[in-house]
Amino acid sequence: MTEPLITSSSRGPADGPVIPVHALHVDELAAFLDARPSFVRGFAQLSDFSAKAGQTVAVPTPEGALDRVLFGLGQRVKGGKADAMAFRALPAKLPAGDYRLHAVPEGLDAAQIALAFALGTYRFDRFKARGADGARRLVAPDGVDVAEIQAVAHACALARDMVNSPANAMGPRQIETIAREIAEQFGATFSAIVGDALLEQNYPAVHAVGRAAVPERAPRMLEIQWGDEKNPVVAIVGKGVVFDTGGLDIKPSAGMRLMKKDMGGAAHALALARMVMAAKLPVRLVVLVPVVENAIAGDAMRPGDVLDSRAGLTIEVGNTDAEGRLILADALTRAAELSPALTIDLATLTGAARIALGPQVIPFYTPDDALAGQIEAGARKASDPVWRMPLWDGYREALESDIADLKNDPDAWAQAGSVTAALFLQRFAPTTGAWVHLDIFAWNPKGAPGRPSGGEAQAIRGLYAMLKSRFA
Repeated sequence: MTEPLITSSSRGPADGPVIPVHALHVDELAAFLDARPSFVRGFAQLSDFSAKAGQTVAVPTPEGALDRVLFGLGQRVKGGKADAMAFRALPAKLPAGDYRLHAVPEGLDAAQIALAFALGTYRFDRFKARGADGARRLVAPDGVDVAEIQAVAHACALARDMVNSPANAMGPRQIETIAREIAEQFGATFSAIVGDALLEQNYPAVHAVGRAAVPERAPRMLEIQWGDEKNPVVAIVGKGVVFDTGGLDIKPSAGMRLMKKDMGGAAHALALARMVMAAKLPVRLVVLVPVVENAIAGDAMRPGDVLDSRAGLTIEVGNTDAEGRLILADALTRAAELSPALTIDLATLTGAARIALGPQVIPFYTPDDALAGQIEAGARKASDPVWRMPLWDGYREALESDIADLKNDPDAWAQAGSVTAALFLQRFAPTTGAWVHLDIFAWNPKGAPGRPSGGEAQAIRGLYAMLKSRFA
């Protein structure tokens, strides 16, 4: 989990030394070393420190104690802005201890640096026997809202922990427990509709996808409501498929290996909701999380079945491995009943999104140009990359069914799998306000300092920045 930041005012003489960190561009290095004691210059030269991006050197005193840290920012960006998220790499290269920035580099935001450091301290060691090797903490620069940084970092760590956890430890019941605890922490109302009660409460698509799971892992619809009812309604919807076998259209083993992360949308929805509630944004927040296991059993849904939906539209199941959009259809319909001013849905929905943009850039879909601009601005502010994709009308007919109102697998000629998935969801999305769908990956396939391979929180820091700007 993310270690907490500390502030200089919270420390006492017994807390030990605070080590200064000098963050340097390449063109600053010579002047910096000229102004430092000879042992600093000598150790930097001995370590071949050239201030390359991410390069880190812990400089000892002549007596062997840690004196300071040099951290490279690379070449200065001409006409651009350096990325504060580079500081995510720093904690992994430091020994345990307390650190402070000697100075905030020009053009960088101190709060974003502090957040990057906090994000970089994350590690998932729930199932490892070895003990912790000590904390790396940053004394927050003056003016930084430490409570907000901690709340955002904690929420991102929660999402990453949930995604990293194996399916046997992060099933429907565990996600319900996490959602309930978040609601209780912030004084929100919480409800869970489980198993056959989904049919009684008109969530037939959620039930159909999850009914093949064993009773202890029964499907459920989770709902959190928080905030003044007079405030504009913001609905956050997250896909919670705790494990996706593909159903009767079973995935190959290689495709199933990472399907513990198919509940990434639910994890991100709960994390974003936690940020909103911690910040006490003036909204009426509604969080809707359908949670299922797409299992294989005698009563699993079959290719060719026609399902009912909460919206009253019938859906032909062309592929049981396109199950996420089915449960989101019911959840989005529920959101529409609440007349939201804004609806955000998050889902690990398609491999096509990764083919289009890779694992690091998240595609989003909205017909609202103003909202798209706000999302892009928030993403830039938070260094949380997204890219707007088209809701291309020409592909809508690929979702037409001969025997139902629509089908969950588009005709092959349309090809654009992420686009057609978004078009399917749009059929169920609220029309009273703006709507956006994000096709997230929630995973780092390649590890790096501060970004270990495994679960990753994507797009929600940018969405949080957008919500603050839009509503606060």
